[in-house]
Formats: sequence, structure tokens, C-alpha cells
Amino acid sequence: MRVLIKKIKRTNKIELTLYLTSVLYYLISYILFTICVLKLKKIETVIRIILLVFFSLYFIYYFLSNLVNLITKKHHKFFILMLITIIFSLVFTVGTYYINEIYHSLNKFGERNKINYTTNLITLSKSEFTSESTIGIISNKEDIEGYILPQELIEKKKLKNSVVTYNDYFSMMKALFDEKVDAIFVSSNYITIFQNEDEYSDLANDTKVIHKLTKEMKNKDLELKSEKSLNEPFTILIMGVDSEKDGLNANAAFNGDTLMLITFNPKTLNATIFSIPRDTYVPIACRKNAENKINSSAAYGTKCVIDTIENLTDIKIDYYIKINFKGVVNLIDSLGGIDVDVPIKFCEQDSERRFGEYEICLDKGYQHLNGEQALAFARHRHSLLRGDIDRTKHQQLVIEAIAKKMLKKVSFSDFKEILDSISDNIATNIETEQILSFYDTIKQMLLNSLNGEDLVTIEKTYLEYYDLPIYTSYGYMSAIGYYESSLEAIRDAMKMNLGIKKITLNKSFSYDYNQEYEQKIIGKGLTSGNTIETLPDFRGQTISDVINWLGDKQIIVNYEYVDHTNQKYNSSYENGYIANQSVTSRTRVSDIKEITIYINK
Repeated sequence: MRVLIKKIKRTNKIELTLYLTSVLYYLISYILFTICVLKLKKIETVIRIILLVFFSLYFIYYFLSNLVNLITKKHHKFFILMLITIIFSLVFTVGTYYINEIYHSLNKFGERNKINYTTNLITLSKSEFTSESTIGIISNKEDIEGYILPQELIEKKKLKNSVVTYNDYFSMMKALFDEKVDAIFVSSNYITIFQNEDEYSDLANDTKVIHKLTKEMKNKDLELKSEKSLNEPFTILIMGVDSEKDGLNANAAFNGDTLMLITFNPKTLNATIFSIPRDTYVPIACRKNAENKINSSAAYGTKCVIDTIENLTDIKIDYYIKINFKGVVNLIDSLGGIDVDVPIKFCEQDSERRFGEYEICLDKGYQHLNGEQALAFARHRHSLLRGDIDRTKHQQLVIEAIAKKMLKKVSFSDFKEILDSISDNIATNIETEQILSFYDTIKQMLLNSLNGEDLVTIEKTYLEYYDLPIYTSYGYMSAIGYYESSLEAIRDAMKMNLGIKKITLNKSFSYDYNQEYEQKIIGKGLTSGNTIETLPDFRGQTISDVINWLGDKQIIVNYEYVDHTNQKYNSSYENGYIANQSVTSRTRVSDIKEITIYINK
């Protein structure tokens, strides 16, 4: 050992310094690179291990071999080996940087551990809030923005007002507009949640905020975890958050206008897309299955939406993604735009809800769309024949175009740009390691693409519906019902794609070469099964009309004749015709036990 040290001391000091520096640089860069590479779980595991072992052995080789070259003064070999080592070290450094950047960007997608919850005490703009005013509050004691924070605000502001409890936000908002209460506690997102309802279209001007309380608390959505790998069939729910601001609002409540359930099978590279119309009338899970439009579930947070859709489809939802308007715009722009066949000519407001000079107008036809144009196409519904139903088809076209364009972006810079463009406008329960587990599937897609095959097969669905104007505790609403046979077909297709139901083969397939082939849309054309029946408006009809309609509905019917001295008398109709009824028209028939019919006399 002493002899070795003496020989080292006799070497060229500059070369010795370079040697020790290169050894130290290689060792540090290799250790940092190894830490990063080990994070990439389920990505080329065998290759990663082989590389790490190889570079470990190389370090030992370099350390001993170049030390010998240094001592024996084999300068040519010494500098060549050192140059190779420095190149490896630079590769480690660059690789560490890129891996850390990607990992950091992926980590930003996850739900925040703590977020700001906010409650607002609002009144009608024309009203004055006094100590005599009555306040509406949600009865659910676990509702952070509807009950927990309001209680703290009441105590903080020392409010002595009388309080009325409500089971849901929609009946409470109706009570405010009907002036049954003077103020109510709602989320700070209340305008976004309610503004698409016709009666609350000008909510920002019709209401004002009296008091506000914001508190950072543990994010309730963190409870919505899944252990499933993305290498096995999975489901993912995409929820569009209606927000014109850049950055995803922290509050739990949001608008549920865009709800899209996707199943994906990595083994077959097959996906099914089910766009759920916002007005679909369903039981709301967190409201003890009280029925309402499905988009109303978003007012109670992510879990309520997921539970409601799981009950509707009988399919467990593994993952969810919440993305707002700006996120969609930024994503598509980072992809360089998408190509879509636009079926109609239309104009729509931009991502900040502005018309006039900011209005987005598109012609009919196949064209290249930027982020603002694609968002306008996905949001537009007012000029469509079937409104939100047709809009869901447009949203599927946008999702399909985005998926195909993303898989063509394979460079690091492209991938990093995409991640950075949407990281502030997206939240998901997919953890970084689960995202990385999708690597093998993406690799297979790219291989298929190189072989001229489709990257992924997308099955579209269509939920057949019927108009369902209905009267509830919230008042009249224009909802839509769905046909059970159509939903069943969609549900079966999704279950087959997930591998939880056996695939049924269609042995009656036929093809006419004179006609252009059209891909089958699952659920379309199926209109059988039970539907929701509502009570007609019997006014102006005869008793026989009522008897014929009621048939065997097992409703107890009472008849009462009234004259002009009775409030139920209706001068618009002649004697002998029905003047009024005790149960409001459009009430669900299955909820009616007894009805009284009032007849003019």
C-alpha cells in the first residue's frame, strides 16, 4: 500500500487531479442517476438493472484501469478512458435532469394534500341582510362548505339569525329566490354550479356576497385512491370543470356539465367512451338517492359524482381526472392543435365567456382547430337540434382527436411541454407510479403505429333518451330520461372491454360493398324498457279522460265539484270540465298515492 501511495505521488499532479475529479464526478452523477432510474418502476425493469450493473462494473474498471495508466504513464490510454468516463457522467447528469423534470411534472397532477375550502353567505341583490334575516344552511354535518364552515362563520361573526336547514343546495337556492329565506350558505363556486340552469342564468347579478370564510383543510378527494395498475383494464372518469380562470379552483364543489366515462383495455388497446348528458335524471348517491339531473351531483364534490355514476352504470370507477376550460385550451395548443370534422357552422363564446370580438366562429367541415376553437366546439350546444345530447358527440370527437395526437408526440420536449401546459389545470387520483406503469401500453401503441395499425380502437356510445319535463321539490325542471335497453347495451360493452363480462359475438354481421361502412355506435336505436311517467295536466279535460288515463295505475282518485266561490274553480273552462287537480302536473306517477280532481259546476 505504501509503495502504491509513493507511486501515485510521483505521477503528474495535473493528471492526478483530473483523474480524481473524473472519479468523483462519475460516482456522484451515477448515484443520482441510479436514484432517479429506480423511481421508474415497471419501466423496462430488466434493461434498467442491466444498465445499472454495467455502469457499476465500469466504475470499478475505470477506477483501477486508469489508475494503472496514470502510474505507468500511458497517457494516450489514460485520456481516452477519462474522456469516455466524462461522457458517461454527462449522460448521467442529463438523464437525471430529464427524469426529475418528468417526475416533477407528473407529481403536479395529483390532488393536493390540503386545499382551500370556501363558504359564502349570499342574499338577493335587492335584499338587505339584518339581524332579523333568516339563513338557509345544509343539514349534512359532514358538508365542509355547506355546514362546517358556515358554523364557524356564524360563530366568528356572532350571527344571531334564525337558521333553516335544507337537504340540498338546489332546494335551498330555490327557497332564496322564492324569498322563503333571506340568505343562504353556498360554496364560492356557486355561480359556476348554478349558472347553466335557466332560472339562475344571471346569478352573478341577482345575488351578492355578505360574508365569506376560507380555510385550508385536508382534501377530501385524497380518499378516492385506486391500487389498480394501468397495465390492466381500467376505468377513468373525465370531469370538465366549468371555469374561465387559469388554474383549477381549489373548492370541492364544481359544475358537472361534462361527464365522460372511459374504459380502456391495455391488452386489446380498445377504449369505450360514454358521454353522460348533463340533464340525465338519476338518483344522486350522496342525497340518499333523491333524483335530480346528474350534473347536480358535482355540487357535492367528486365522490358524489363518482358514486352516482357507479350506481348508474354498475361499473366501478378506478380513476378520475378533473380539468378546467383553460386546461383544455392549453393541452390542445401544446399539441399543435387537433384535426376534427366539424358537422355544423356555429359561433360560441371563448374560454373566458366573452362574445363580441372574442367570439369563436367555425364553418362546417374537416379542419385544424386550435385550443380555443376546439373548446368552443366541445362546449357549444344552443344551436344544436338535441342540445347537450349532440354536444356529447362533439366532445367524443375532441377526446378522440386529442388521444391520437398525443400518441404522435414522442420527444421529451413535446412530452414536457404537454405536462407543463396542463399541470395547473388538472387534478387526478392517478399517482405518478401508476402513470409510469402505462409505459408498456404506450410502447405497444407506438409499435402498432409503426406497423401501420391503429394506435387505439375507440368504441363510441350513444344513450337514447326522451324528454322528461318533471316537477320536483325544486320546482319544474327540464330533464331527460334514458331508455334502459340503451344504457344496458353501453354498460355491457364497457364490462366486456374491462373483461368482467364475456364478449358476445355477432354472428349475423353482413356487409354491402356498395355502401360505405359506418362504425356501430353502441346504444343507438335501442328504445325499450321502463320509462319515467309523469302526471298530465288534466285541466280542461273531462272525467272520462282522467279515468281512461289513470287506468290501472293504482292511484286513489277523488272527485269534487266546485263553483265560482271555491278557489279551485277555474273560469277558463266550462261547467263539467276539470278546473284543477290536487297534485301538480309533471309529478312522477310512481310517487302519487291519491289525487283529487276539481270539476267546474
